[in-house]
Amino acid sequence: MKEKHSRIVTLKHLFINQEKKIGLKFYPNKIIQTIVKGLPQVKWSKEFEIAYIPNTTQNIDLIFDNFRQIAWVNCSHFYPKKISTINMKPISVNYYRNRKFAAGYRTCPEEFYQKLELKNYSLNTARIYISMFEIFINHHGRTELNSIDENSIRNYLLSLVREEKSESYINQMINSIKFYYEVVMEMPNRFYSIERPQKKKQLPKVISKEEIGDLIQNTNNIKHKCIISLLYSAGLRRGELLNLKLEDIDSKRMVITINGGKGGKDRITLLSESVLNDLRIYYKEWKPNLYLFEGKAGVKYSGASVVKIVQNAAVKANIRKTVTPHMLRHSFATHLLEDGTDLRYIQVLLGHNSTQTTEIYTQVATTNIKAIKSPIDSLYLQ
Repeated sequence: MKEKHSRIVTLKHLFINQEKKIGLKFYPNKIIQTIVKGLPQVKWSKEFEIAYIPNTTQNIDLIFDNFRQIAWVNCSHFYPKKISTINMKPISVNYYRNRKFAAGYRTCPEEFYQKLELKNYSLNTARIYISMFEIFINHHGRTELNSIDENSIRNYLLSLVREEKSESYINQMINSIKFYYEVVMEMPNRFYSIERPQKKKQLPKVISKEEIGDLIQNTNNIKHKCIISLLYSAGLRRGELLNLKLEDIDSKRMVITINGGKGGKDRITLLSESVLNDLRIYYKEWKPNLYLFEGKAGVKYSGASVVKIVQNAAVKANIRKTVTPHMLRHSFATHLLEDGTDLRYIQVLLGHNSTQTTEIYTQVATTNIKAIKSPIDSLYLQ
C-alpha cells in the first residue's frame, strides 16, 4: 500500500527483439506518466505490461535527471548494488535546454525556454509544458510549427481522445500548445475554438478531526509530527510546505507567509499555537539552516518523503482510507466550514482566486446534513 501510492519509478532489465531495454514500472500518476511519455522512443510492452526505452547510458542519465525532485527511482532490480534514490540537486529550465537526445528527436525551440524563464513559471509547470509540447511536435515530424493549423491540432486532440488519454493529459497538452502559439509567439486566442474535455466534478476527499489526531499521534518523530500538523493546521499544499523557510514563520503575528504559492501568489495563513510549540522543539533538535524542513546536506526536503510520512502514519493509525498530503488541506477547509468560518476567509487562507473554487467544500461539510433526519427514522422499526 505504501509503495502503491508513492511516486516511485522502478527500473527493470528487458530484452525485446534482441535488444536491451530499460523497463519503467510505476503506479498511475499524472506527472510521472507525462514525463515517461516525453522520453525518447518510449513504447509499451503488452507482454510485460510496462513502458520501456532503449538501454543506453544516455537514457539512464535522462531518467535520473527527469525524475529529480519528482519521484524516487528504484534501481534495486537494475543494478547489482541497490541504488534507490536520485541526486536531489535542484535543476532549472536551463537543464532542459542543454539536454541531448538521439538524432531526429525534436526539442522545444529556444524561445519556448526563454518565455518560461521570463514568465517565471514553476519548475513543475515548465517540466510538463516542455514534455507535452515535445510529444506534440515529434508527432508532427518535421512540419513547420507555424504551418500546424487549428484543424490539425483538433484532429491530433481527437486522436488522444480515441487513445483514451485522461482529461488531465489532454488539458495539459492543450495548455502546452496554447502556451507556444499564444504566449511565446504572441498570437492571442489563436486556438479559442479548441474544445477542452469536460472536467469531471470530483468531491474533495477529507478525513475527520479524530483521524487527523490519530495521524499526528502516530508519527515517528517531532519532525514528522510538525510536517503533518502544518499541512493540516495551515491548509498547505505539499510544495508550499517544502518551500517554507525559517523566516516565513512569524510567531509574533502568529501567521505563516506563503511565498510564490500556486500561480505565483503570496499569501498568509494560520500559525497554530500548539504547532508553534512543536516547531520550537523541532528546531532545537534538528537545527534546520535555510528551509524549515531539510533533507541530508541541508537540501530542501523531498515531496516523496512527505507522502511516505503521511502514508506511514495512516497505516500505523489504522486508517483504512488512502491518505495523501492534499487530503489534509481539504480537511482543513472542510473542518473550518463545519465550525462556521465564513467561506470568504477560507478562500483567502487557501489562496483561491474565487469563492467558486472554495464552494466545493460546502458539498462535503456535514454540519447541515447532520441536522436532517432520514425519513426511515420516523418509522420506528424494531
